[in-house]
Amino acid sequence: MYDFQGMNSKLQSFRQLEPFEGHQVRSLSWSPTSDRFLCVTGSAQAKIYDRDGLTLGEFVKGDMYIRDLKNTKGHISGLTGGEWNPKAKETILTSSEDGSIRLWDVSDFKSQKQVIKPKLVRPMRIPVTSCAWDHEGKRIVAGIGDGSIQLWTIKTGWGSRPDIHVEKTHTEDITGVKFSTDGQILLSRSMDSTLKIWDLRRMKTPLKVFEDLPNHYAETNAAFSPDEQLIFTGTSIEKDGDNGGLLCFFDRKRLELVSRVGISPNYSVIRCLWHPRINQVFATVGDKKEGGTHILYDPSISQRGALVCVGRAPRKKSVDDFEVQPVIHNPHALPLFRDQPSRKRQREKILKDPLKSHKPEAPVNGPGFGGRVGTTKGSLLTQYLLKEGGLIKDTWMDEDPREAILKYADAAEKDPKFIAPAYSQTQPKPVFAESDSDNEEK
Repeated sequence: MYDFQGMNSKLQSFRQLEPFEGHQVRSLSWSPTSDRFLCVTGSAQAKIYDRDGLTLGEFVKGDMYIRDLKNTKGHISGLTGGEWNPKAKETILTSSEDGSIRLWDVSDFKSQKQVIKPKLVRPMRIPVTSCAWDHEGKRIVAGIGDGSIQLWTIKTGWGSRPDIHVEKTHTEDITGVKFSTDGQILLSRSMDSTLKIWDLRRMKTPLKVFEDLPNHYAETNAAFSPDEQLIFTGTSIEKDGDNGGLLCFFDRKRLELVSRVGISPNYSVIRCLWHPRINQVFATVGDKKEGGTHILYDPSISQRGALVCVGRAPRKKSVDDFEVQPVIHNPHALPLFRDQPSRKRQREKILKDPLKSHKPEAPVNGPGFGGRVGTTKGSLLTQYLLKEGGLIKDTWMDEDPREAILKYADAAEKDPKFIAPAYSQTQPKPVFAESDSDNEEK
């Protein structure tokens, strides 16, 4: 939330709110008296805030296990849009992914006034992607997920049956709908990269279709200038495009493109608004990670708003602003004051430590072969074939150690190297012990 009077050229906000953790903010709408605003998020509950950003209440959520949406007390899926009635300060309109539009009374957050279910070809849940009031607060228009636009007039005894129902208006989701002040023109913006202008007196075919307006965001809208001679909308960035985010302005009478204003080279323009009193155009830009707001103004025609704070330089730091940065000692963070770990925890920790618990090494598992554990004798086909082929030889296990040493007796006699020379005088002829088997026989 920003306050133009209290800002300098740094343009810092005075309050930040997170209406519903983890859910994006889909729509904001001021009450007719501008003392409260409606915040619609991706959750199923809309919230009302006052001008200072304090929560006044949130609407109730419905029971998701009830099949008929008429019988639920509130929305059961994420909201897609919402608007405050421009004339009645107690009535609010919301649309949701659960396929319903609901009217609420601000004085009672627990109950809704009306549930409107759009007309569908087959009975199923198709999300309502956008909704809007007309200037008098007498009619409601909604863009439905099946590509249709449906319009209801609020009168005594009215129900869910739409007064105007136009099928297949767009090939993809309708992201924004907007009435003109005189109630004759309707704008519809869609993700199929088009902006369509409709005459409400004959809604069979659009008056004009403006194409090549890329749109990748479910919140992109279209709006009128204060005198309603111009219609404008934002465009999204395309991967292979080099245009950046643009604001495209069209003439309402001639139904042609007047100008294209580049807003951001790297980000898409999502929502736009032309404020009638201060005569400034606001455009919000962003991608999936970050966003910002751009304000277009004319120093000679615009009033207040951004003009108030753009020229106001940030206050220079004076000598009196010096702050001592003291070192804060927190005694409870010192090891001396820490709680001792419990005995049970310590015991469990020691038991897991193999050195402290004197845990013996685990035996080597698996079948052994020839006194060696972990090698298989013939269980593997490869080993068996190698053994049969004579490539694996059992040398040292089946051999008598005495015979293995005597192999080298002749070589040692011819060329004595290490031990034999030491005994050359005392024992010129080495005497080898006879084999055990011979002794046993004797």
